[in-house]
Amino acid sequence: MSPSHLTTLQGTPKEIPSEKIEALVAAVRGQVIDPGHSGFDEARQVYNAMHDLHPGLIVRASGAADVIETVRFAAEQDLLLALRGGGHSVPGFGTCDGGLVLDMSAMRGLRVDPKRKTARAEGGCTWGDFNHGTQPYGLATTGGIVSTTGIGGLTLGGGMGYLTRQFGLSCDNLVSADVVTGGGEIVTCDSQENDDLFWAIRGGGGNFGVVTSFEYALHDVGEIFGGPTFYRLDQAVLENYLALMSEAPEELGAIFALALAPPLPFVPEDWHGKPVTAVLACWNGDESEEERIKEQLSGLGPLVGQALWRMPYPVINTLFDELLPRGLYHYWKANFARALPDEAIAAHIEKAANTPTIESGTFIMPIDGACHRVHSDATAFAYRECDFSVVIAGAWSDPADNGANTEWVRDYCDALEPYSEAGGYVNFMSDDDQGRVESNYGPNFQRLQSVKAKFDPDNLFRVNQNIAPAA
Repeated sequence: MSPSHLTTLQGTPKEIPSEKIEALVAAVRGQVIDPGHSGFDEARQVYNAMHDLHPGLIVRASGAADVIETVRFAAEQDLLLALRGGGHSVPGFGTCDGGLVLDMSAMRGLRVDPKRKTARAEGGCTWGDFNHGTQPYGLATTGGIVSTTGIGGLTLGGGMGYLTRQFGLSCDNLVSADVVTGGGEIVTCDSQENDDLFWAIRGGGGNFGVVTSFEYALHDVGEIFGGPTFYRLDQAVLENYLALMSEAPEELGAIFALALAPPLPFVPEDWHGKPVTAVLACWNGDESEEERIKEQLSGLGPLVGQALWRMPYPVINTLFDELLPRGLYHYWKANFARALPDEAIAAHIEKAANTPTIESGTFIMPIDGACHRVHSDATAFAYRECDFSVVIAGAWSDPADNGANTEWVRDYCDALEPYSEAGGYVNFMSDDDQGRVESNYGPNFQRLQSVKAKFDPDNLFRVNQNIAPAA
């Protein structure tokens, strides 16, 4: 573990008076789980097995009232406080050593208003929950690409997925939110009420409070046409992809991947485990264009395997679920890129040839289209002029490989640095990236510090890519 990781996730274990814990148990309707509880070991686990930490207390909240009580308790007892929604945080921000974990995984209520085309979801919902609830109405909003990811962390950091080019980031589709602030007060924020807080939570992460519910704008998304196409690891494939995306209509969401070919039925067996490139496509447009989309994807380079079909939109967000189950070891790095020059493409091909595991991969996510129509200071997410968000995602099952696989990610990121912006997407950052926080927000950083000082002046919410309050 790096020193920054230890600083962020390790608290000083404290002897909390038993009467205080008893008062908390009486005040909340959810579970209060201590290390002596039979379910403690299961309750403390998070998605990324790199973070095998031991909090002093876990509160599994049943609703907003439990969140308020827990935040007040953590502040009064001066406890390190970690917030957990889906638990997918790669840096391990959903847990801590010696402190208190506020677990919202039981808060998964969802209400859809099909007339207004909005949905209000509690902070513990996953994107699988959300898509399941909105699909019967033929509606959706931009979400992640793994269904078990929580809506909370993803939205607060920005939120990218297959619908990004067409409908913007998840945070661009946020209409309002209920937030428990550092003072233990619950407030509603939107474009009119507490608009400074509303601005900050759209990209600023969990720095400003606990969001107990999110209200989103929805869009017409029923069945889509999509799936993966695999190609040889060839520089020309990436060049052709870039040319395609420069002219593609926004209805085409297409994520470029460099990985090892998975053992899927439509991938020849002699290719399993070999380095390949891939395009993960999602067409939410006219059905009459599907054959043309298939031809364009097929023409990007020598095919290894392809599976494109019409499916309900939620299905495409489950395609990685089996490959990336809970309990793997993860280490990621991220950068924004305005473009990918020839030198960057060559670096991608060279480093991807040494992808260490079937679970690892590099993903180039387009963030043009609707993202570009939002000004860089309209939300906390500042890199609106960039075309791509790049993540080098190391994932593996054997802890003996931690050192080697972490080094692969770092070397890959270093090779891209000359062709990347100073900042990266906070949701793709690791526990040792605290030094990049100011760069990640660019010109919006000082404004974020001011909002932090207003709503969390004591920095209670610091187990994150932390924005310290302005002095």
